[in-house]
Amino acid sequence: MDRFHQLLGLAAKAGAVVSGEFAVEQSIRKKETFLVIVAEDASDNTKKHFSDMCAYRHIEILITSEKSMLGKHTGKQERASVGILDRGFAEKLISIKREG
Repeated sequence: MDRFHQLLGLAAKAGAVVSGEFAVEQSIRKKETFLVIVAEDASDNTKKHFSDMCAYRHIEILITSEKSMLGKHTGKQERASVGILDRGFAEKLISIKREG
């Protein structure tokens, strides 16, 4: 298991994650989200929808991983989108992805 998914799992255990399209949308609208992660195998409409929402509200977005991996590491079934509610977790996940 790589560092990105380990940290995502830790964030989920800490209660700093919302998952599923509806919950992530609501957290974006309430300005509670610092990072949105969308699965690479999500539909093009889902990717565009979240990209547009995040661009409008100046929220960082990562399109990475697979739905099955996002679900597994958040303790759920497959998830196309995940929102990170803690700035520290969000910044660390972004830095891990940028490192490669």
